[in-house]
Amino acid sequence: MLRLTDIKLPLDHSSSALKQEVIRKLELQDGELLELTIFKRSYDARKSDSIFLIYSVDVALTTAAEARCLEQFAGQGFVKPSPDMDYKFVTEKPADFPQGKQQRPVIIGFGPCGILAALLLAQMGLKPIVIERGQDVRQRTKDTWGLWRDRALNVESNVQYGEGGAGTFSDGKLYTQIKDPKFYGRKVITEFIKAGAPEEILFVSKPHIGTFKLVKMMENIRADIIALGGEIRFGEKLEHLNIVDQQVEGLTLSSGEVIKTKHVILAIGHSARDTFQNLLDSGVYIEAKPFSVGLRIEHPQSVIDKARFGDNAGNEILGAADYKLVHHCKDGRSVYSFCMCPGGTVVSAVSEPGMLVINGMSEYSRNERNANSAIVVDVNPEQDYPEHPLAGIDLQRQLEEKAYQMGGENYNAPVQLVGDFLADKVSEKLGSVTPSYKPGVTLSDLSQLLPDFAVKAIREAIPEFNKQIKGFSMHDAILTGVETRTSSPICIKRDKISFNSINIKGLYPAGEGAGYAGGILSAGVDGIKVAEALAIHLLS
Repeated sequence: MLRLTDIKLPLDHSSSALKQEVIRKLELQDGELLELTIFKRSYDARKSDSIFLIYSVDVALTTAAEARCLEQFAGQGFVKPSPDMDYKFVTEKPADFPQGKQQRPVIIGFGPCGILAALLLAQMGLKPIVIERGQDVRQRTKDTWGLWRDRALNVESNVQYGEGGAGTFSDGKLYTQIKDPKFYGRKVITEFIKAGAPEEILFVSKPHIGTFKLVKMMENIRADIIALGGEIRFGEKLEHLNIVDQQVEGLTLSSGEVIKTKHVILAIGHSARDTFQNLLDSGVYIEAKPFSVGLRIEHPQSVIDKARFGDNAGNEILGAADYKLVHHCKDGRSVYSFCMCPGGTVVSAVSEPGMLVINGMSEYSRNERNANSAIVVDVNPEQDYPEHPLAGIDLQRQLEEKAYQMGGENYNAPVQLVGDFLADKVSEKLGSVTPSYKPGVTLSDLSQLLPDFAVKAIREAIPEFNKQIKGFSMHDAILTGVETRTSSPICIKRDKISFNSINIKGLYPAGEGAGYAGGILSAGVDGIKVAEALAIHLLS
């Protein structure tokens, strides 16, 4: 097959237009085009009055036509042989593999990274054991709504902990900027589709799933892992890694049970703060790493749609508009939008009592009234928290405790109108934008919540963002605090080839919590990489 890129068509093109354009560009004769599959569809909205769809397609041609096209368009860049994107297992457990030779690999955490690692190991016949401190996705959903509706926090089953990880209660975004020469991301998306995700996530440029679809998907993937001999234990927490002479020999659970194993994948997510401390105490090498803190901003989705799409706002193919913004401040700080949720809501993402932290979430339809996004400022160990490897967690907790107090110590979130924040004025009443956060909000002075450098940076950035998104700095838009868990504040260093911890053999740090991913797709990809490394070592 051949891959043909950069095919531009108008938004309202006919159902036959794509095929006709392929035939025209490749100068094909009748009968030479045998099959056409869309590989990627995106849009160019740089000019809101002239928006185009951009396609990349894979085409099957007759043998003669394919040879002619490769010769005729050689060097022009828009026609190349289609790469082989099918996943190839690096190894497979032999049928006669001695039962006593292996101790089953253990995976700590059942978010996107742990799920893909477990699925891959199960598909290779290695029957992994998964330890997840939270609950299965159905119970976890009930527990999470218990906070959002009734202000009741379950510290072991919430937005951060449980089947599916933190990404389950988010927009379900599946795009990433990681380099992926082996098409591991394709493997992740293919498995998601098999589990019930919309087939369009295979080709749209910014695929998303939405929370409620993710719930059913997680259940289906779990069933596949169990059917292949895997074991998943909910409500179990890693208490201690058993390490002898710098080698993992097993682990102790909070129940007191000891599991013997020499292979542990650590896929715990970015909020397992007590586990980070346990690992540090056990001698695992950990470094502090940069992350970001800030606020969530909410606008009417119609304002964002109009600014991005002009008269094309509301077009079904375009859907709810998103944005991605970056501003480099005069003092060297960077401010950027993060986890933008079109047609979504702002939600509580608390996992510890006496604290308040927020996130954004969308359903698949993205049809809620408001758009929201984090507006965050980079912080770094050298400049902002140089004390010790877990000092970034200390900073997060300080901000979350302050947000909890400002909200009224009842899980209300502190909010302020954008216009008042920019004018350094306390908001006295809400305007035309209704905050989506539940269970409730408290009008506050958010300049008292964030560090001074962050307040200064965000005040500088919002007017600049308004130059790109008209209406971004509208007075009545809502700012909500606090956003602290953009990424993990630590990195558990690992070898680049074996994927082992640099000082503990048999420990495989993986995913977002260990500092090697930033979102659902990249975490799933990292889970595949680590599972492959473990399988090769185990079966060698």
